Amino acid sequence: MKPAPFTYHDPTSAAEVAELLGRLDNSRLLAGGQSLMPLMNFRYVVVDHLIDLNGVGELAYIRREGPRLALGAMTRQRDLEFSPEIAAASPIILEALGQVGHRQTRNRGTFGGSLCHLDPSAELANIALLHDAELEILSRDGSRRTSMGEFAKGFMTPDLGEGEFLAGASFAAWPQGHGWAFEEFSRRRGDFAIVASGVLLTLDSAGAIDRAAIALSGVGPIPVRLAEAESALKGQTPGHEACRAAAIAASRIEAMEDAQVGAKYRRHLARILTYRALERAGARARRLSE
Repeated sequence: MKPAPFTYHDPTSAAEVAELLGRLDNSRLLAGGQSLMPLMNFRYVVVDHLIDLNGVGELAYIRREGPRLALGAMTRQRDLEFSPEIAAASPIILEALGQVGHRQTRNRGTFGGSLCHLDPSAELANIALLHDAELEILSRDGSRRTSMGEFAKGFMTPDLGEGEFLAGASFAAWPQGHGWAFEEFSRRRGDFAIVASGVLLTLDSAGAIDRAAIALSGVGPIPVRLAEAESALKGQTPGHEACRAAAIAASRIEAMEDAQVGAKYRRHLARILTYRALERAGARARRLSE
């Protein structure tokens, strides 16, 4: 099938995008198009106006802003994958991107497009929540900021009001020497993950965990942080017992069920993958601190 007829718009600035969104009814934004175009071709999505963001260069950037790392919404996933700034500031992003589709989709797919599509299994949504990302939302009325936790409202439902669009995100980079790991399970390489677990942690001078972050995706309709498990890890030595306790906490969260995967299996994967991610992150942190 082919998409229903629509009017195409090709803005060159964020201000022009905001103006178009503010006055055009039934409009959608085109970023990488890896999700939107199939939906339009099958006519699951029918739009009157398609606003192409690919000519808006100001929305594509990777830059350090003091202790923070800023990413533009139109930054290609492939550019993130090969960025020395990303490799230095947040190597877990590179590890997660290796699980995102295939090279061909990462060539076109964008950072912001993934966050706004908000697939329950999306690796970049997991990463944004893991880093407590702060998102910049633009419209004709100005700009506002929100956290990734507030942005994910429900199944494929971002916190974007009428006429609003995502411009970029920033987050505080973790200190040099931190441990990281991203684990996911899918039926085949490049498939959507059934469950994924991302972990960041730092160690104190005695080798105990002094800060930890754990994010799960694919278990429920939106990515979730394991705040209680993170707090419980503080002061623990990153070994079997600490990893096991956090993994058990991961297996107790509410899980969704569909025709392919049951809730019990998702909770089982959450436990296994969280244990593996914590174990690898702890080993990396110990090695880097030696």
